[in-house]
Amino acid sequence: MKKLALLISLLILAAGVISAQGGLEYQKPPEDIVDIMTASPTPSVYISPDGENMALLQRPGMPSIEDLSREELRLGGLRIDPAVNGPSRRSYSIGFTVTDIYGKNETVFDGMPADLKMTNFSWSDDGNKFAFTNVTSGSIELWVGDISEGAVKKIDDNLNLVIGYGGFSWLPDNKSIIYQTIIPGRGECPAPSAVPAGPVIQENLGMKGAARTYQDLLENPVDEKIFEYYSGSVIKVWDGSSSSQIGKPGIYKSVNPSPDGNYLLIETVEKPFSYTVPYYYFPSVVKIWDMNGNMVRKIVETPLKENLPRGYDMTFPEARYFSWRNDKPSTLMYVEPLDGGDFSKEMEYHDQVYTLSAPFKGEAEKFIATKLRFGGITWGNDDIAILRERSRGQRLEVQSMFDPDDPAGSLKEIFSLQSEDRYNDPGSFATTDNEYGRRVLLIEDRGRTLYLTGRGSSPEGDRPFIDEYRIRDGKTNRLWRSEAPYYESVSNMLPDEKNIVLTRRESVDMPPNYFLRNLKNGKLTQVTNFKNPYPQLEGVTKELVKYKRDDGLDLSFDLYLPEGYDKEKDGPLPAILWAYPREYKSSDAAGQVSGSPYRFIRVSPSSILVFVTQGYAVMNNAAFPIVGGDDKEPNDTFREQLVANGKAAIDKGVELGVVDADRVAVGGHSYGAFMTANLLAHSRLFAAGVARSGAYNRTLTPFGFQNERRSFWEAPDLYFYMSPFMHAEKVKDPILLIHGQADNNSGTFPIQSERYYAALKGHGATVRLVMLPNESHGYRSAESLMHMQWETYRWLEKYVKNRE
Repeated sequence: MKKLALLISLLILAAGVISAQGGLEYQKPPEDIVDIMTASPTPSVYISPDGENMALLQRPGMPSIEDLSREELRLGGLRIDPAVNGPSRRSYSIGFTVTDIYGKNETVFDGMPADLKMTNFSWSDDGNKFAFTNVTSGSIELWVGDISEGAVKKIDDNLNLVIGYGGFSWLPDNKSIIYQTIIPGRGECPAPSAVPAGPVIQENLGMKGAARTYQDLLENPVDEKIFEYYSGSVIKVWDGSSSSQIGKPGIYKSVNPSPDGNYLLIETVEKPFSYTVPYYYFPSVVKIWDMNGNMVRKIVETPLKENLPRGYDMTFPEARYFSWRNDKPSTLMYVEPLDGGDFSKEMEYHDQVYTLSAPFKGEAEKFIATKLRFGGITWGNDDIAILRERSRGQRLEVQSMFDPDDPAGSLKEIFSLQSEDRYNDPGSFATTDNEYGRRVLLIEDRGRTLYLTGRGSSPEGDRPFIDEYRIRDGKTNRLWRSEAPYYESVSNMLPDEKNIVLTRRESVDMPPNYFLRNLKNGKLTQVTNFKNPYPQLEGVTKELVKYKRDDGLDLSFDLYLPEGYDKEKDGPLPAILWAYPREYKSSDAAGQVSGSPYRFIRVSPSSILVFVTQGYAVMNNAAFPIVGGDDKEPNDTFREQLVANGKAAIDKGVELGVVDADRVAVGGHSYGAFMTANLLAHSRLFAAGVARSGAYNRTLTPFGFQNERRSFWEAPDLYFYMSPFMHAEKVKDPILLIHGQADNNSGTFPIQSERYYAALKGHGATVRLVMLPNESHGYRSAESLMHMQWETYRWLEKYVKNRE
């Protein structure tokens, strides 16, 4: 008997060891959840520039862990699939159809790839052709299709998309395409040696070099050679019948044709490379080529940037924002800081916009100066354009109208608002394609009218709108606004179709579909008929719930309740509160409602909403504002405000009679995971927590995080105060930590969860750490996502629903 007892004890001990730290095969959650996770995604819709046709791209479901386990190189801030010489972990489409704008007259194309993995779909400017890239097991191909011929053909099978993710650009003749390929005859990839040639050395000679905690960086000279090997490419032009190379091989950061197609704006990555910042901070050269690959003019050389600007509205003391004017054949535009990049300097103007037109001789001309940081220009015609300025520190956004022929003399401010103020956002000016195929202002009524479209945030939730904007006096006239019980947003202002717009319409139980809306008579014509992919959620109720924090701040969450639930008969439910904190300077803005109660219940495979099928009330998208004041930054009272937000949400759920205060879980992803850990450390409001891909020790992000601009050395007490790692001994309720082992998000290293788990374990907390192999910051594979939901299900069932 003693031997038997000893054997049983050893088996129990072994089982405990396996449970505590052993491996486990991938598991699946309950069948209802699996069915939701494996539902077919709704197709993506691409409207042709002429408004005549639309392409529907069918997306696959979740990739397999085998797909994510392909060889992957992590170099210079990039993740590279060496087999195809392109980015790893790309999403693609597996089905493709084209219909007319009414969803009829489908075109069947001859010659489509048998095993389609389509990426980078793009219409030609006239809408008669389209192009796309196709990923095979060993290369990336470029294909072009013709609507009138009903056929597609492959024009190259050697593309290099390591840096140029877009893959290609149409030229304005509507038949030519510019793209990049692998360097011909480049040979074999440099192989690292098992025997080092010497130490790896980094050196700084008295210069400040503050940088964020980037990942996937170069680490040694061999990495540099491999980075060059895969990122190097040549530029080719397809003229409709054949391809030819232009220029010399290089590492091309961007290749942008001028609107008239006569020039190329080129930016190349140069040496020396860096081991502390990603490739986009490496030295670069900006130049203009002609279409034969000859350099017309070198615009600027920029140095290596390892000392990154810190603080609101700071920037590098050099030219930036190189682009073509959309309204001119070939005019370059760029911006230089007048304050040396230091926005704290008191001066009237902080940025200067310059222009330089073909043939690019002489000096660039001063075009317009901005009092805030330059935010972009929406070009129109010879008479009108819209300038955007912004200040992150002041949370201010300004729009002004001007005449491009007299920018300084005609500049007139038309909108100024706090960027946090969603309720008073006037929207964005509608655009259309011009003769060059570039987006410019949609101007009608013989140059008298523009149009504004926006999400229309309000106390009732988002209600998208279309406004007519009168150029002469700035007055607006509302043409249309989304009405309950639907959520309807503007997809396209169709060219040459006055008063007809393409919208995307949905409701809580009606999946999004596309409609043609007549703005004059309100007539709707449905053009797609996508079915509800989640029949399991029919009968689930959704409600926008508003309430107040104890200091009077307005808050809200979306409440989801199970099918058939009756609070009078069933009583309060176990609940899940899912949130993501956001910083504000204004209490008024912090209390504004976001989202809409009328949106379709769309559930991604990683969504917490799947648990409404398991008898939980879900308080999703809960407002968790962190508000500052005149003399305080938001984070100065971060913990106290988190607790106040959490308590207010639970109290409201209890007041409604649908939430059991003793059985509430809290959870979040990334900064939401950081929130979760802090709530469990500084309150006993919650029965348990679920924290995915979080950062828990802020000293590991010492030069700032989220919107916090102070460094650890400037505010050490703040970093200690906000880091749940520093308060691990206070966590008394169970917490489930989940993290991707290949997380490359700045700040959320996998070690964050590993060290936090060790700290919690050391203090005797109830904690489980799940590391998902080959997963990044957001999880993608079917196996990982299902296992994540299985882990969450078990955790909630044990520590929340059936809490002792």
